[in-house]
Amino acid sequence: MEKFEESSDCSTPGGDSLDYSRTISEVSTYSEPSSSDEPFHLGWPVSKPGGARGSGSPVLSRLGMKQRSNVLQQHSKSCRDEDVSSSENSAELEVMMERFSKLLLGEDMSGSGKGVCTAVAISNAITNLYATVFGQFWRLEPLSPEKKAMWRREMDCLLSVCDYIVELYPSVHTLPDGTTLEVMESRPRSDIYINLPALEKLNTMLLEILDSFQKTEFWYVDDGDRSPSANASRSFRRVIHRNEEKWWLPIPCVPDYGLHERSRKELQQKRECANQIHKAAMAINSSILSEMAVPESYLATLPKSGRASIGDSIYRYMSNPDQFSPDYLLDCLDITSEHEALEVADRVEASMYVWRRKASMGASKSSWDMVKDLMADGDKNEMLSGRAMSLLLCLKQRYPGLSQTSLDTCKIQYNRDVGQAILESYSRVLEGLAFNTVAWINDVLYIDGSVKKK
Repeated sequence: MEKFEESSDCSTPGGDSLDYSRTISEVSTYSEPSSSDEPFHLGWPVSKPGGARGSGSPVLSRLGMKQRSNVLQQHSKSCRDEDVSSSENSAELEVMMERFSKLLLGEDMSGSGKGVCTAVAISNAITNLYATVFGQFWRLEPLSPEKKAMWRREMDCLLSVCDYIVELYPSVHTLPDGTTLEVMESRPRSDIYINLPALEKLNTMLLEILDSFQKTEFWYVDDGDRSPSANASRSFRRVIHRNEEKWWLPIPCVPDYGLHERSRKELQQKRECANQIHKAAMAINSSILSEMAVPESYLATLPKSGRASIGDSIYRYMSNPDQFSPDYLLDCLDITSEHEALEVADRVEASMYVWRRKASMGASKSSWDMVKDLMADGDKNEMLSGRAMSLLLCLKQRYPGLSQTSLDTCKIQYNRDVGQAILESYSRVLEGLAFNTVAWINDVLYIDGSVKKK
């Protein structure tokens, strides 16, 4: 993967994007489990495949879509209001226009048309902007003003494309003489109208949570620090058994007597809020991915049989006509790491599409005997595909921080819908930031509990 340099002035949208990880996490693996696994509703619906378009909900009507079509003029005015020098203002405007130019060129600076499509270019730009702003952000503390301004400025530029993604609908106009005319009017596309304001609200809530960590009872030290507090942190490292592969992460420290009860309760409340934000962002991301078409390149790589994909032992249990329990099957598999879980998810998802394709091909033969056999096989294939889907959902529920599967990554790479690319990448990076925030809070709570047990 190409490395991207961190800059306080602009991000680097060019080149290959980072891995399409759900969490993009660089946090430690020790955590105090969250007490809330309940479904959460933040007051807005998530767009569903095949749902009715254009009928905006009352809640979202109150949220509304922020118009960004004049984002450059607004930025120029804000710079004048803040008495920013004209040279700095013009330099920032040039950087912003450069970003749009690279997006139009599909990240191909030669201009020969060999670049990626616009959807992939914008998805990469949002992912790389997140890496530039939050890639070295590993503590519970407010984001620096420069980074925060950069995040908001460039996200406004990238999201301004959504102002022009519309759908047409028939509307009746009455002229002054009483004549009625049916004309086509435009409105924001329903998936953008529903999900984009929700994502912007989640973004604001996450930044507010980080801004609240200004005067805290805990602090951080780096591994190479020689101060007395750093010596104490090394004992914390032994107590909590931090993963040595992530030695560069700072160690949270608490006073000898631990955190006050009020501070601990505030941390728990913020953790629950960040956890709900994570669930909401994940729900939006999963919804957008489910609406994306399955690429032909993925279907071409599927094995000929679902049994070959998942293996004989899993197939025998799934094909049993008796009652099927995905939880029991996962317990029998004894998955010990998220890497194994992702591998199982890829295999189950591939077998699901193999069985779906076989079930849809059942009625193409003319012989009646062959048709009867195919109908029986079709019923079995439908049963197996349904069980594979339930097993996949159960697996993702057990591992909420699981990276995206091979199919999800393939969908992102071959997607041509700009609106879906923006919603998917925006929800993915917010999901990663929320996941990291929960893990950082868990780290502090875990150390506080260890100190109070001594």
